[in-house]
Amino acid sequence: MQLSEQELRRRAEKSELEKLGINPYPSELFEVNVNIKDILENYEKQKTDYKNISIAGRLMSRRIMGSASFAELQDESGKIQIYLRRDDICPDEDKTMYNTVFKKLLDIGDIIGVNGYVFTTQTGEISIHVTEFKILSKSLRPLPIVKETTDKDGNVVTHDAFTDPEQRYRQRYVDLIVNPHVRETFKKRTALVNSIRNFLNDRGYLEVETPILQPLYGGAAAKPFKTYHNTLDMTLFLRIANELYLKRLIVGGFDGVYEFAKDFRNEGMSRFHNPEFTQVELYVAYKDYQWMMDLVEEMVERVALDLHGTTEVQVGDNLINFQRPWKRFTMFEAIEHYTGIDISKMPEAELRETAEKLDVPVDATMGKGKLIDEIFGEKCESHLIQPTFITDYPVEMSPLAKKHRSVEGLAERFEAICNGKEICNSFSELNDPIDQRERFQAQLELGKRGDEEAMMLDEDFIRALEYGLPPTAGLGVGIDRLSMIMTNSNSIQDVLFFPQMKPEKIAADPAELFKKAGIREDLIPIIMKLGLANMDDIKSAKPGKLFNDVCGMRKKMKLNDVKNPTMEEVQSWAG
Repeated sequence: MQLSEQELRRRAEKSELEKLGINPYPSELFEVNVNIKDILENYEKQKTDYKNISIAGRLMSRRIMGSASFAELQDESGKIQIYLRRDDICPDEDKTMYNTVFKKLLDIGDIIGVNGYVFTTQTGEISIHVTEFKILSKSLRPLPIVKETTDKDGNVVTHDAFTDPEQRYRQRYVDLIVNPHVRETFKKRTALVNSIRNFLNDRGYLEVETPILQPLYGGAAAKPFKTYHNTLDMTLFLRIANELYLKRLIVGGFDGVYEFAKDFRNEGMSRFHNPEFTQVELYVAYKDYQWMMDLVEEMVERVALDLHGTTEVQVGDNLINFQRPWKRFTMFEAIEHYTGIDISKMPEAELRETAEKLDVPVDATMGKGKLIDEIFGEKCESHLIQPTFITDYPVEMSPLAKKHRSVEGLAERFEAICNGKEICNSFSELNDPIDQRERFQAQLELGKRGDEEAMMLDEDFIRALEYGLPPTAGLGVGIDRLSMIMTNSNSIQDVLFFPQMKPEKIAADPAELFKKAGIREDLIPIIMKLGLANMDDIKSAKPGKLFNDVCGMRKKMKLNDVKNPTMEEVQSWAG
């Protein structure tokens, strides 16, 4: 492991502390009786309460001035200035704790505990006068230092901010230390979950847990992650949804159940998609999708009020108002509104032709429902900024929803779209076991055509329906998507503590190794841009995919003077 000069120095400081008999990682607890936010908010009101405080945090800056020093301490709640004077820290003749330990063996990033009292400096800054300090954890890696200055107009200007997305997501612990505003995003996410939980609990619905490992995946159209159970000698799947298990509980006699669920879908990643995500699913007996629309409006309006004190939330350039009632479109109405084309009576072949005329990507695996879904997604969703219900989906798109009570070919389903993306999905749940079996069988046929997201046939779920599922309304709300909106976050990675990431890139092989393998010098920057930093990466890649990727990246980089490799060239690179 290559260590930087700072890392080597900090390790040497750790050794020096140990030689002085100071454990840089003590075991005993450090009693904390106050936090920084409490001091800053309440000291001026009740000064006598802060004469004997004990507080812990991370050193974020230091100004050493001989026999006295200032520093900045940060805990979960904020930052505060601390003041240390040599003779207070070391009242006896031995001045080691100040002259050596504080001045020479502490660094920015170290965690310390301090005792002392709060006072106000001559400049009016609330500070802690330290009478005693203790090292609680020695930091062996330097923090990226975020510097702040104030310009002539009094505006705070940030320098050297830790802003690279890959670094921030991969090292979230550093992100949280040096970018305190990030903590606020996650506090709001927790408040959002608590708001929904309280809303549902107040209505008497039961929070439950259902299996994550499932012998059959179902409840959504998605490709699953697969695993294997050694003792049972069977393949299992990480759930793509918890719907079918929750409806089994309604069969069992509960009138309303919900679950905050981690679900997993083996699909592409983007700023709106993570393979592991959170949703809350709710099922209520004797209700329908019209009733559920009213509940969603009320619940999300409550979330906005709980988080922001208003129904208006700024999201990028858009001011979104969650006040009830929300706008409502049927799916066919929305498509006709934004394309000028009525597709409601079109057979599959005509739908395919229409999609192609609209420049909507389609392929041979797509049935009628998928074609309609693609047209809607490409031509309508991005226009739906204010919260809008899209209702009455084609039955082919909704294998778990009841057929519409009055319109042939439609299902009783809605999605809520906000800021151009779906935030929830709901049905009047299909409870006819004969119809459900036929719908599953239609999904199997789509699977035979190559649709990897088609649902499986779940015999036990059908058996549960045969015992009788009461009329039920179901709902799934994407917590990550809703959190993005409620925290004005641009990417789903910003509302996940630890989003899924590619493995960290290891040091790149020198260009000579690429040339030795027969790779042209003008192609090396393209290969590096693809993230193939080592010959091992190239040898493990499929030649056909690598050929397409290189040609595509050359075009994307606009390297018109660079000639594409031949397939034979690419095949030869693996040796």
